Amino acid sequence: MTDLHYLDATTALRLFRTRELSPVELLEAVAARTEAVNAGINALTETLFEEALPAARQAAAGYARGRNLTPLLGLPVAAKEKHGLKGRTLSQGLLARKAECAAADHPVIDRIRRAGGIIHARTTTPEYSCATVTHSPLWGVTRNPWNPQYSPGGSSGGSGAALAAGLAPLATASDIAGSTRLPAAFTGTVGYKAPYGRIPGLAPLSADHYRGDGPMARTVADAALLANVMAGRHPGDHTSLDGGLALSIPAGGAASVDGLRIALCIRLGNYPVAADVEANTRAVASALSDAGAVVEEIELPWTTEDISRTIFTHFGYLLGPAMEDETADSPDLLAAYTRRFMADARKAAGENRFIDGTRAETRLQAELGAAMAGFDALICPVSAVSALDADGMYLDGIDAEGGVRLNHYWQGHMTAPFNIANRCPVLAVPSGMADCGIPTGVQIVGHPFDDAMVFAVGAAVEAVRPWAARRPDLLVMS
Repeated sequence: MTDLHYLDATTALRLFRTRELSPVELLEAVAARTEAVNAGINALTETLFEEALPAARQAAAGYARGRNLTPLLGLPVAAKEKHGLKGRTLSQGLLARKAECAAADHPVIDRIRRAGGIIHARTTTPEYSCATVTHSPLWGVTRNPWNPQYSPGGSSGGSGAALAAGLAPLATASDIAGSTRLPAAFTGTVGYKAPYGRIPGLAPLSADHYRGDGPMARTVADAALLANVMAGRHPGDHTSLDGGLALSIPAGGAASVDGLRIALCIRLGNYPVAADVEANTRAVASALSDAGAVVEEIELPWTTEDISRTIFTHFGYLLGPAMEDETADSPDLLAAYTRRFMADARKAAGENRFIDGTRAETRLQAELGAAMAGFDALICPVSAVSALDADGMYLDGIDAEGGVRLNHYWQGHMTAPFNIANRCPVLAVPSGMADCGIPTGVQIVGHPFDDAMVFAVGAAVEAVRPWAARRPDLLVMS
């Protein structure tokens, strides 16, 4: 097999079971690919191949016996650094915390290991996962495999870059305002923001209903595979939901979308969407229509200013204070974007009471519910801007379509509304290529806790607009 490092996880499992491929062979291919190209993109904080190889051999022996074939047995999985591994460093990208170690496996790591997945690498993030670009004083700049001038997005940018570059078939991610979906869009991969409580998190911020952990992959079926493993009640997170997931993507193609009613919303109110992003989003909608779905364009009464004020009020009472507590002893070591985030959150909390934020959240949720009434799902762009510079700080805002200057660069992304409405499942899938040479993506938004619907629509998009065979032209390091 050529390009074994790009083998999808679902196919790899099938080949493991028939013993046409060994987990050792796949791991060795991924290790060789990592050695060849990671220096050019800086997607990983560390590799764990020495301890992964014995686990791969053990998995191969399990397939030879044909017993205890757990759902991820023998698959390499790259872990976002914030998902702690017991006994290994857990810095969250902070220079002052670079020697701290995790006391236990994060719940999603626990789930992956119990399912037979092999953590072979850890992926980069911005500090405290608080930016939509991925760079930090600790780890340097992570670059987009499709075009190194640009960022893979953030905060799960290392995971997105690793997947796109062939450094892993599966990766973990997290999302509090788009941190899974933005890297998926910018790297041409698939990212899932599950409804709040679906996938267990880590205290105390597991209590924050904006956030959640989840899977990234190169295909919809692979994202479903990892979501099924991650989901369900966990003793480490009392907010986690019982029942888990049993998502299934039909072998050989997607389920029919014939007769499904899909709402198309290009701007979510007044987001200044780039022309190439809009064109790719409309192409997805057209393809779904050709496949039998009923696609109707709608509008929402939202503004970027209202969304920004609402989310930063929320951050001002939870994430912002948590970050200030963690960094109080070393503020001079922080990246400028981290200081800006905490200042914005503090300012919003000073101007708005918690109840003001709650009223805004419930109003926005009601407006989304009304707009989606009568539809099975909604599709919209992931990001209004088609690219971010790899080393950009964006402290003074960002330029958007039509000469619009946005005061805050987060206003260039269209993900946060669905963290406000965080009982809605959202799947990000590729939509096409931007003019600058990196991918764009669409969000598929479902009704609260209707995970199966967004995966069904996502699989249909993947079927009518195939993407997984596309590869970035990466420089192989000699």
